[in-house]
Amino acid sequence: MNPIHTRFYRDKANGKFMGVCAGIADYTGIDVLWVRIATLVLLSMSGGTAWVIYFGIGFLAPDKPRALYTDREEQRFWQGVRQSPGRTTREVRAKFRDLDRRLAAVEDYYVSSNPRLSEEIEKLR
Repeated sequence: MNPIHTRFYRDKANGKFMGVCAGIADYTGIDVLWVRIATLVLLSMSGGTAWVIYFGIGFLAPDKPRALYTDREEQRFWQGVRQSPGRTTREVRAKFRDLDRRLAAVEDYYVSSNPRLSEEIEKLR
């Protein structure tokens, strides 16, 4: 697993104040509006402890690298890895099984119509 894609980062480009909420939203895949609402509720209900934690995260967490994701699909993939690595592994394995099945069907099609090619493939095995 690539540690660069699985770390928590502050997202100052999409953030309002220090980028902590935008970073949490990016890390979890939850919409940033809901993270901000939850943060405001938590900050208003705690006596001051949540403020210390928020500022601690704001100062200690690294900034999100500019080219962390190449596109939206890659971002969704890494969010899925962070949320459920086991499920992501099963999905990737299923895709590889499907590709292997399709490749075997193509091989079978070409080999069945060409006996000379079939002989050469059997020699290689």
